[in-house]
Amino acid sequence: MSSLPADILRPLGPAKNRTSEVVERLTAEIGSGRIAPGERLPTEQELTAALGVSRTVVREAVAVLRAEGLVETRQGVGAFVVRNIQRRPFRIDPDGLHSIAEVVEVMELRTGIEVEAAGIAAERANAASRRNMAKSLAAIDAAVARGDAAIDEDFAFHQAIAESTGNPHFMRFLEFLGRFLIPRQSVRVGLKTTKDLRSYLQHIQAEHCAIAAAIDAGDVSSARRAMRRHLAGSRERYQRLAAKSEELPVSR
Repeated sequence: MSSLPADILRPLGPAKNRTSEVVERLTAEIGSGRIAPGERLPTEQELTAALGVSRTVVREAVAVLRAEGLVETRQGVGAFVVRNIQRRPFRIDPDGLHSIAEVVEVMELRTGIEVEAAGIAAERANAASRRNMAKSLAAIDAAVARGDAAIDEDFAFHQAIAESTGNPHFMRFLEFLGRFLIPRQSVRVGLKTTKDLRSYLQHIQAEHCAIAAAIDAGDVSSARRAMRRHLAGSRERYQRLAAKSEELPVSR
């Protein structure tokens, strides 16, 4: 049997996602040092019996911990806490964003990345990437004309800029933020009428066009300013509408 403190292996309470709860429990114990670097986790059988969950849940939880760089598995031996926790991959947990302020912090991180991406795109954009940006802008126009919120088309435009940098890390980082964290539809949801939505989208599209024009002209400073102005405005609009609703909207 494991020599870990007995209260680590206490039964889990009610939860809608058992795997997530197991991950949270073990992550907290690892973070606190109660399960020390290099120490073996309780066996699958021990965790199953002590936590009152299935083996599938335990296996999925260990897989998540491994993916997050917290544990390593050794064939036939078990799962062990990695010795250098500081080397775990960067991660933002969307379920951990419990306040408007925390979401805004992520949006500020996005701003830093995309402002630089716009500047680099202005330096490196080629004919193909310019066509891709133009195509994305046209898709937004078409969505607005249909009366759609243009959520995916909007994000595709930002992806086109990231792709124009020629640096795949910009694309991957934006993809992560956009798919899981950026509250892309929250502002649109707060607009009650079709007229309000169309007016908002036309304003946003004008900002998009300013960014694209600066990139097309190869004007690095203007591209950065236009992107910063666009994202700062989005943050402010989000904060105003979120404050009115007093709810944290869905992040997609």
